[in-house]
Amino acid sequence: MEERKPEEQKSQDEGTQRESFSFLQETIKPKPVTGGQIALQLSKMAVYGLIIGAAACCGFYALRPWAQETFHEEAQEVTLPKDEEEEPEPVQEEEEEKEPEPEPQIIVPELTADSYREIMQSMYAVAKEAEQCVVYVRRAKEGEAPAGTGAHTGATGLLAADNGQELLVLSDNSVCEGAEQWSVIFPDHTRHSAKLVKQDGNRGLAVFGIDRASISDSTWNVIRVAELGNSNISVRGDLVIALGQMFGYENGVGYGIISAKEWDHDYADGQCGVIATDIAASADASGVLFNQKGQAIGLVKSGILGEGASASANALAVSDMKQVMGLLLNGEAVPYTGIFGTAVTDELSEEKKIPKGLYVTNVQADSPAMKAGIQNGDVILEVGDASVTGIISYEKAVLEHKAGEIVKVKGQRLGSGGYVDVDFSVTMGSRE
Repeated sequence: MEERKPEEQKSQDEGTQRESFSFLQETIKPKPVTGGQIALQLSKMAVYGLIIGAAACCGFYALRPWAQETFHEEAQEVTLPKDEEEEPEPVQEEEEEKEPEPEPQIIVPELTADSYREIMQSMYAVAKEAEQCVVYVRRAKEGEAPAGTGAHTGATGLLAADNGQELLVLSDNSVCEGAEQWSVIFPDHTRHSAKLVKQDGNRGLAVFGIDRASISDSTWNVIRVAELGNSNISVRGDLVIALGQMFGYENGVGYGIISAKEWDHDYADGQCGVIATDIAASADASGVLFNQKGQAIGLVKSGILGEGASASANALAVSDMKQVMGLLLNGEAVPYTGIFGTAVTDELSEEKKIPKGLYVTNVQADSPAMKAGIQNGDVILEVGDASVTGIISYEKAVLEHKAGEIVKVKGQRLGSGGYVDVDFSVTMGSRE
């Protein structure tokens, strides 16, 4: 009898066993899912989502100050638009026998109550638009009245630029005296903390910065950066609007005309044209002067025409201040030497034998010019590589340098035998 191997015997036994129980078949069906179970799962997912979302929000607000401080964008350089120069009218050649042209007939329309009302409504519409760039700077720790009550405790400011980090306000620097913290009141009466970016005590200007992130969307909707106009092309008789604290309280508005433009305001190292108006103003007025296009053309400042001047809103011409404004808005110190002077005219040069240049009439005490040895009666001929013919060219030459820079100044001084050359080394200062 043939013996079978153990492996073959085992395989045959398993085959027999499968064949014996082949009639048994089992199908496992999944347990049916009820609507309640689906609702429970959805509820759990919603709860988990709320928990994760709340944690993310808390983490975002907790880390936001750190993130803004660490990853903030660099401030953009502020550039002010240059004034377009007027093209001179072409000179027409005179004809030999040219008949005189008839004088143009000027037709003056009749001014009625309706037309006057239309003019005033048109001016007020421009004023409302211009008010969006006018703010008020206050000393933060001063015991002042709440915003919007009209109490005069600071200075009018102009929203002059936005560098991507801060909204920059140009104002009178009188508000800087004795203060370390400031706040700015916007047209919607919201108050925001501000820091002093830079000031120029020589010209009485200051720039304050407000963190853009602290300004709400609702406030952004009612403010805008001012458009600077060309004050050089404004003439006597132009309609102007004064906004600010001309009357001892904020939110004031006045209409009028330019009454004069032949005056200048003198300060050390330069001068600025004055736009005189017939708009009434208080003795300590501050504000902004706008043209009919809503462009800022002047900074209203009290006392710029002297103590005997009438109480009217007179403004420093914006075009003459743009270079200084550009330095302050970018946080740069305005260079200063401390010289007052006047141009030597051709007649004076020929009569008194004085070299043509800037005749020094006064040197401020402890100023960089005095420390360099410049005296009254000296005539300045060059500052660095720039020639000087008067106070305007001298101011332009000084502003081309940086505070702290040592600059060679060439001049002449009257001696026993006439004027002789004299050189100075002036370390540019600043009045902050």
